[in-house]
Amino acid sequence: MVHVYNCHPFSSQQIVQVEQEPGLVCCGGGALFVVATGGCKVEAYSVVQEGCPLICRFATMGSVKTIQHSTIGDYLVTIEEKNSATYLRAYTNWRYQAEEKARVGVRLLGHLLGGASMRGGVQMEIIEIPLSERPVAVACCSVTGDLLVACENTLVLFTLRRQNHQSLNVSMLDFERSVILHLPMIKTKQLALCGGYVAVQTELEVLVLKLDVSSETQALEESTDSTDPQEDQADFLVVSIHQELLGDRAKDCDIPVSIEKTGLEDRRQYTLSYVLFRHFNQDYFQGCSEDESHLHSLQLYPLFTSNQTASLDEPACMFCFFSLPTAGYLYSLKGGVELLSAYQYPEKVLQAVLTDHLLHVITKNALQCFTVRLAAVAARIEDPYIDTTMKACPPSNLEVCALRMQLFIGLRSVCVYGRHVILLSTADAETPEETERTAQRRGLSRKWALSSSKGVSTSGHGWNLYVVDAVSPLTLYQEMVEYSQRYAETNPQAQSLRHLLSEAHLLLRASLLQTSEQQQDSEDYLVVSLQRDGPAERQTAAQADTGELEEALRQNCAHLGDCFSRGSQQDCHLALPYYRMSALPVTEVIARNRPLPSSPHSYGSGFLFYLKHYLLEETEETLSQEVADEVIDIFSQSEPSELVSVCASLPMTNISPAQTLRILQNLEDTAGVSVPLTITMATMMLLQDDLSQYTQLMERHAEMLMVYGFIEEPRMLVHGGGGGQHAHIRPTALTYQLAKSHPGLLVASMVALHENNKVQLEQADHIFEELGCENCLQVDFWEAMLMASSQEAVIQELLFRLASVYIERLTNTNSDTHPELSHRLPKRRSLKSAEDLINSCSHYGALYPWLTVLSPVHTTSFQHQEALHKLQSLLCGPSLSVGHVGPLLERLSEETMWGFSLHLLCATRRGQYDSSIEKLLDRCPQAIIAYANHQLQDKHMVLWWQKLLPELCNRTRAAADNSILLAALKETLVVVAMETSPAEFLELIPDDGTASYFLPHLLTCSQKHLLA
Repeated sequence: MVHVYNCHPFSSQQIVQVEQEPGLVCCGGGALFVVATGGCKVEAYSVVQEGCPLICRFATMGSVKTIQHSTIGDYLVTIEEKNSATYLRAYTNWRYQAEEKARVGVRLLGHLLGGASMRGGVQMEIIEIPLSERPVAVACCSVTGDLLVACENTLVLFTLRRQNHQSLNVSMLDFERSVILHLPMIKTKQLALCGGYVAVQTELEVLVLKLDVSSETQALEESTDSTDPQEDQADFLVVSIHQELLGDRAKDCDIPVSIEKTGLEDRRQYTLSYVLFRHFNQDYFQGCSEDESHLHSLQLYPLFTSNQTASLDEPACMFCFFSLPTAGYLYSLKGGVELLSAYQYPEKVLQAVLTDHLLHVITKNALQCFTVRLAAVAARIEDPYIDTTMKACPPSNLEVCALRMQLFIGLRSVCVYGRHVILLSTADAETPEETERTAQRRGLSRKWALSSSKGVSTSGHGWNLYVVDAVSPLTLYQEMVEYSQRYAETNPQAQSLRHLLSEAHLLLRASLLQTSEQQQDSEDYLVVSLQRDGPAERQTAAQADTGELEEALRQNCAHLGDCFSRGSQQDCHLALPYYRMSALPVTEVIARNRPLPSSPHSYGSGFLFYLKHYLLEETEETLSQEVADEVIDIFSQSEPSELVSVCASLPMTNISPAQTLRILQNLEDTAGVSVPLTITMATMMLLQDDLSQYTQLMERHAEMLMVYGFIEEPRMLVHGGGGGQHAHIRPTALTYQLAKSHPGLLVASMVALHENNKVQLEQADHIFEELGCENCLQVDFWEAMLMASSQEAVIQELLFRLASVYIERLTNTNSDTHPELSHRLPKRRSLKSAEDLINSCSHYGALYPWLTVLSPVHTTSFQHQEALHKLQSLLCGPSLSVGHVGPLLERLSEETMWGFSLHLLCATRRGQYDSSIEKLLDRCPQAIIAYANHQLQDKHMVLWWQKLLPELCNRTRAAADNSILLAALKETLVVVAMETSPAEFLELIPDDGTASYFLPHLLTCSQKHLLA
């Protein structure tokens, strides 16, 4: 289905003042090239200046049958006939052939001239391109400037070369014959080349190939059967059927293609792949005679995205268009071959031209425009967030629409440059009555400004050459918006309204996708400004236009958001990305969707979808109380089940607690009691300073159920987050209250949120810092996290943090030496004591027995004792790395026994038993046996007699009061006697020892040996 909208795509027209009847017309580079019927002269006119003044004219060497212009290289290529022979020629430097006064050089392909150009002058050059067969069609690549020539059954590719002569400061164009494609089963009628894609059109078939350059030593070639296919089919009836083969299936078209490389200097290898094949039968040409039932208007069209450079990058998109007299077909070739649009013409079309914004077609008596889908494809290649909740774009398979038809008489051909559509008409001179009727029909559209003072030709000839100026995309967009208001007034949910706004959206996207280079080629004012403005002025003008287009796109997204907000359930989700792209504040979106008092319609599902996502995003925009209460009212009427989530949203901070509480109580009466609902109602009571009701509601459910409620809706505790940054993380009013009244619930809930990936560790830390309780609840949170977490990286981070905190507390609790630090002590007892942690967390180990001897419980304050026992427990546990906390322990002095115990723990963990035994005997010998019984086991048992026994003997002998040492020595001898043989025991007895003292232990050792 083709939608028809009465919009005006054209603003004015000019008549080019040519003296002889035009036969061939083409355009490019800001110029219009006209070849008189049967003539051998080319005239070039400027299409970007008022009045289309003549640029230059020059003679050709034969009668021109085909003419093409290449933007890259700014050259013309012609197929000419002279003396019954056909020639292929290229014309370079044609702009310097003003009024046929400049010199002209003629040379053969590959042979550079030594004339005026080589001497530093400027002259037009005609390059003869020899071919072994008669050329029938030519095509120039708009990306590389390469030239493709079709002969009877072959395609010859000529690569554009620029020969630079640095000594003479001259750059000259030339061509190199690179490759020949043999297509024995195709008789080419029309040809297209762009970015390595080759399109061939016959009367009933279109074949698209991709020619790639390969670094491999051998190219992929498909051999061609030498047998004449006509001979093979002589005994069979050939039935013409319609066939469409896309992508890899196109190679099944039974049209062999082989490669013949001819470039002498080109060492690259070429590979060929099939892209698209389509064959039509006569059923597609209903209403047309056999002579008219041919394909026409073959075109390969590249599209660059806004982040590409046309001169350096490969086109992001490639499209192929071709047409029947009654229908046109537009395919996308890159990223998967796909039919984008099928155009059904109201009457027989003679020719069609594809552009970024529109498809221009001509019939015998009319020019008409159709919308295109190029921008929809390019937008999805350029932006990976298209078709998400962040951004949207109308689909590429959107139904096409036709704009207003403009009447002409006897149209023959059409070509396009930028916003200029060039039309050639040939017809008999009109009678005055026909002229008046034509004027009346044209009066239906906007007024046309004739740039020529002569107006319409009255010389009696039957031809005219028109340059029709299209309006700017922004102007056409504005008219589409005005047109759409008619639908909005009668039926806001009409499909035509949405379709027209989608067309307008793609029109703007097509303009924004253009690169600056493309804009300079296609925008008139930029081309003309090359002479009167500098680069700064042109850049400023381009930026201004881009700003207007972006603003128009935002307005269009707002209109599309309105459409989808009230649309069906199927596509209502599109309201969210379009409203986001519109940059409208939520208050404006609410106002646009507010039902009229007389309207029976409620809020649309698309609007509710948008509003829910907006509230989930935790934006910094805070709604006023009036708007927040309206949002609560909206959801109470439309989706009551979402009220808890809505109340927890950061933008809803200013809601009225009393009104919201009434709505929530009604919800509880109808839907029943739930934990999140209870917590939300408690929050409303808290905002009203009703602490008694708050407490009653918070005690309605068990603590674990409350934790599950916070997991279900984390925003009741935490606002912000989601991106890993804590700059906007903040606690709620309920969180502040829980820190005072229910600290255990708060800690358990934060741990649960972390373990369920609702809050990150750094975010939770920031919350506790905001609460002002980093020395108490935050440490409780870390201890609880250490019990719950199974992530090794998190465990190691928590161990280091807790060890640091315990060391800091041990330092600060020494109020005698550091009274100024007493304010940094925890204000209350921790939720978990050292004993609790030892019993419930595997990372806390049981205290070594000898530690109780070194640091008795009654020697320090409670806070100090708790911090000491927790740090000792971590050092006794299996997880804390001594190497990580060793530098921190250097802050603690060994002068105190508890400080000494920690350093001794670290030394023992490092395996420094010898020095530890010596230090312990120096500082606290009464703990040596407890230390040895716990530490000197298994592979360290030998230290009993190698280190501990000699040390005790020596120290006992030297000590004045040796009672503690003698007791330790006795205990040591008991162990040594049990673990050594009598001979070994005798060797351990000191020479000056008292035999009576060691004799009982020797007897024990002997008895043990006899029993063994």
